[in-house]
Amino acid sequence: MAYDHIIIGSGINALVAAAMLARKGDRVLVLEREARLGGCMLTAEVTLPGYTHDVMAATFVLFLTSPAHAALSADLARHGLEFCHTAHPTAVLRPDGSSLVLTTNRATNIAAFNALAVGDGDQHGRDVSGIEGDAPFLFALLGGALWSWPTAKLMFGQVRKRGLRGLAAWFGTALMPARGWLENSYQSPLVRALFAPWVLHCGLTPEATYSALMGKVVAFALEAAGAPVIKGGAGAAVAAFRALIEEHGGELRVGADVDRIDAVGGRVTGVTLVGGETIAAKSVLASVAPGQLMDRLLRGENLPEDQVAAKTFRHGRGNFQLHYALDANPEWLSPGLQDVALIHLADGVDSVSKSANEAERGMLPAQPTICVGQPHRLDASRCPPGKAVLWLQIPDAPRVIKGDAAGQIETGAEWTESLREAFADRIEAILARHIRGFDKIKLARRAYSPADLAAMNINLVGGDPYGGACSIDQFFIWRPFAHSTNGTNGLRGFLHIGASTHPGPGLGGGSGYLAAKRLGA
Repeated sequence: MAYDHIIIGSGINALVAAAMLARKGDRVLVLEREARLGGCMLTAEVTLPGYTHDVMAATFVLFLTSPAHAALSADLARHGLEFCHTAHPTAVLRPDGSSLVLTTNRATNIAAFNALAVGDGDQHGRDVSGIEGDAPFLFALLGGALWSWPTAKLMFGQVRKRGLRGLAAWFGTALMPARGWLENSYQSPLVRALFAPWVLHCGLTPEATYSALMGKVVAFALEAAGAPVIKGGAGAAVAAFRALIEEHGGELRVGADVDRIDAVGGRVTGVTLVGGETIAAKSVLASVAPGQLMDRLLRGENLPEDQVAAKTFRHGRGNFQLHYALDANPEWLSPGLQDVALIHLADGVDSVSKSANEAERGMLPAQPTICVGQPHRLDASRCPPGKAVLWLQIPDAPRVIKGDAAGQIETGAEWTESLREAFADRIEAILARHIRGFDKIKLARRAYSPADLAAMNINLVGGDPYGGACSIDQFFIWRPFAHSTNGTNGLRGFLHIGASTHPGPGLGGGSGYLAAKRLGA
């Protein structure tokens, strides 16, 4: 049987594309090499029976606010997709116990920030209002097809609106690093500390170009839409996508490892699986990292520019995940944190910068930036009544280990089980200082090193969850390569999607949505 589209991989971008194309009436086949669907969307009882954990991806604000969700929301809801919310999406907790919570109410945030330092709340209002006012232009750049006539017309419209110098000034401001934004705009160390860690979730650092813009976008998105989780876990989102795809005749196969993409005369003809099975298709969409694409799937094709560029494509810092089953709700020593979705344990801009820099240099951070999720407070189905689960993400773990910044943990060149648990002990010690009687309520924990994550998902190269470094030379029109154009290359019928392509990482499903629109969905 010949298909209209074969989609390699089953992460959020692959599922979005498959759902949109199947709903259009096209014959769609999703091929996943692992024994399960979902990519980084994995929900499992990894600590104790009855305690449900999102092992990797957990928060769906990017999907909730995306064009993909707007297009598919009604159908996915029919198949059981339900979001769980809190009015307190994020907070920061500093080592001295001081904390600050961001709510989904702008007036409340402005008042709270102004109470910390006169003018800080007003500045926050200007920052998020500026993102709101620029939304049509900004989100077209962040999520639209950059090499397209609509984007060209949008740029010409901005020239008419702002003037050429005005538009140049806008771009100059948009390239500002987060350190410059936070230190020049806010007086309160707490306000600075609240937003500084969020740039790590964009694959950036406080000193990275355009990290200020991404920090403002995150602040706007969290305030506008919160930090929702999926009822039942991220795996429930995968189940809803699968049901929608199959409802429209689409097929999904697990344990189907693609060996190569087949082509004749510069046009895709289908794929060949490991084991020799050949499947015909008019087009192939590959949600994979550049190295896997060029070294494996397209190894026989004559694409010299892509092959050269793939060898210099850089991956970013690794990710470290830590999960807890608790005997009771954590009692935070700092008040007001019990219903916060995501709490960062960080001192401020300098501490975030230091931990990220240590990880980039191959060192275990001495004081890692820690993101603590409390999904059970949004979704009571995650654990037995009266119990709790914690989801910890450390977004600045080294991919290649060269040592320990604190000089306390003996390391080798690779992540081992003993090294993983020693680093988890460091993280737990920091966490336990902020929760009353943590040792008494801790039932079990499960840690995942960057190497563990890479073994679970081939696209997480070295544990990098962002599909490659997100520095300016590998982002926007230069992602994944400087010559890239909307996910295409010289092979007709082929589209590259996933975190390694524009509009980049996260659970927005942007590249899958753009690919499906390109194919007529």
